[in-house]
Amino acid sequence: MASSEKGMLRISWLYLCMIFVVRVCEGFYLPGTYMHTYSNRETIYAKVNSLTSIETELPFSYYSLPYCLPLDGIKKSAENLGELLMGDQIDNSPYRFRMNVNESIFLCLTTPLTVHEVKILKQRTRDLYQVNMILDNLPAMRYAKQNGVNIQWTGFPVGYTQPNSNEDYIVNHLKFRVLIREYEGSGVEILGTGEEGLGVISEADKKKASGYEIVGFEVMPCSIKHDPEVMSKLHMYDNISSISCPGDLEKSQIIRERERVAFTYEVEFVKSNIRWPSRWDAYLKMEGARVHWFSILNSLMVIFFLAGIVFVIFLRTVRRDLTRYEELDKEAQAQMNEELSGWKLVVGDVFREPDCSKLLCVMVGDGVQITGMTVVTIIFAALGFMSPASRGMLLTGMIMLYLFLGTAAGYAGVRLWGTIKGTPEGWRSVAWSVACFFPGIVFIILTFLNFILWGSRSTGAIPISLYFILLSLWFCISVPLTLVGGFLGTRAEPIQYPVRTNQIPREIPERKYPSWLLVLGAGTLPFGTLFIELFFILSSIWLGRFYYVFGFLLIVLLLLVIVCAEVSVVLTYMHLCVEDWRWWWKAFFASGSVSFYVFLYSINYLVFDLQSLSGPVSAILYLGYSLIIAVAIMLSTGTIGFLVSFYFVHFLFSSVKID
Repeated sequence: MASSEKGMLRISWLYLCMIFVVRVCEGFYLPGTYMHTYSNRETIYAKVNSLTSIETELPFSYYSLPYCLPLDGIKKSAENLGELLMGDQIDNSPYRFRMNVNESIFLCLTTPLTVHEVKILKQRTRDLYQVNMILDNLPAMRYAKQNGVNIQWTGFPVGYTQPNSNEDYIVNHLKFRVLIREYEGSGVEILGTGEEGLGVISEADKKKASGYEIVGFEVMPCSIKHDPEVMSKLHMYDNISSISCPGDLEKSQIIRERERVAFTYEVEFVKSNIRWPSRWDAYLKMEGARVHWFSILNSLMVIFFLAGIVFVIFLRTVRRDLTRYEELDKEAQAQMNEELSGWKLVVGDVFREPDCSKLLCVMVGDGVQITGMTVVTIIFAALGFMSPASRGMLLTGMIMLYLFLGTAAGYAGVRLWGTIKGTPEGWRSVAWSVACFFPGIVFIILTFLNFILWGSRSTGAIPISLYFILLSLWFCISVPLTLVGGFLGTRAEPIQYPVRTNQIPREIPERKYPSWLLVLGAGTLPFGTLFIELFFILSSIWLGRFYYVFGFLLIVLLLLVIVCAEVSVVLTYMHLCVEDWRWWWKAFFASGSVSFYVFLYSINYLVFDLQSLSGPVSAILYLGYSLIIAVAIMLSTGTIGFLVSFYFVHFLFSSVKID
């Protein structure tokens, strides 16, 4: 009877849990995953993001300039963690659209420009700042011809400066072209990238779903000098006559003190054959696609070829050594040990505790955490879960994964500590160090950069409230999970060494050249698999381009893991062959040295590809973020190389018969 009551109680609890999960799932949605349809004449308001520039990399608020304000005041949109960290500040705007209504609208007339407003407008214009406008989650796209080539940008400039002139002109008239497609509900499930959330359109919602969907948002900016006397008699959203963009500078609106600027815009709705799931295709077209494909393919072929050669030679060498060593009897082995040199002579020292063993355990633990985060993120992105329609989702997902992978980091670091020391004593200190090492480095660099951004009054500066949120996530999620992982690491059986370690260390023969030179040079091969993709990634980060070829990135990542493992193993074997038993750190940095070349390439990219980047502040920001990336790559690739080398050395010496 008691057992049946317990069974009923468990079923009741299970039922309640299922109801809770279902309700949570109903309330959960992914931003940018549901199509929104609009009826005729339905009002839609555009949103504005931070002003951005590839010359300064310092984002500023849209309303830091004397633009028209919404009637109901400025309201910030809800932003996720990734958007806040990237400096996005999405606000409402006064730009109103009415579905399928073509019209020319007066927006506002500013008060006479002050000295400060003129100064900041000229500065933003000459720094090539772009206004980033959003309609139905689509960024405004601008098309232009340059040297006979069609070029597309997201956003439009604050203004422009004529060559050989000190005069600046503000963009105050916008011609919008909204591409729409008529949609009729069919009672089928809808899953795509929109703004409202995840959902299903049923027959009951057919009428509600019928309408028009927005599949494109284009803008053509103009500078037009309006008559202030005429414009002062108009009210916001009054209709005006259509205006053509002037080609004469005298008819453009100059930026000058005491000038009153009138802002106007035109809207044209155009029916399009673009399907709603394909509306982001125009944004995701990467320049130099053919070069991208052939370069990646060429790198894959070369690296696979080199890796295959190294792997075959390496297998033959080790197999010959082992076979030759094991075929001898004990006396012959003793004589061989006296006469021959090589990895067999360091059998009593190969597992001797390395220098700074605690630091090694900490770096390996953090490397496991970063590698796991990177692999899972890229797999999800390659499967289409990290859509660019969901702003900040990629960075938010990476942070959340990093936090929850603290368990794996603590486990790896503490288990390696127990293996090296032979006892888990002191594991709490190791687990705390794992939880604080890499996040501490990032926190120090970001704090330094944040003071620079605060001084520049940029929206890219992390607010104090977000600092407390990040610290709370760090110490309330990551640190406890790392300690839990460390505790699990103490419960795991330490890896047993196949050979005993001598009490007196063996003397290492002198070498003609320093071994660290070989370790540093080993990073060139992994870098060869990475540098082409690195160019596209840096372009997407610093030149405002979309990066969405995560399938290629996943292939490059897998290739990088293979090459890092092989390079580290080969270098470890080479050091053991010259009786150098201090292989621990060399195995780590043999593959981890790729980060040195990544940082050098970042400097090269700054000098030759970001020539427009102006001012020391922008350069410091660039180098600071590049340093964080380089440290993360060092920990990840170094961990891969070290772990594979560790298991290789363990396998190698467990295959040798030792008395």
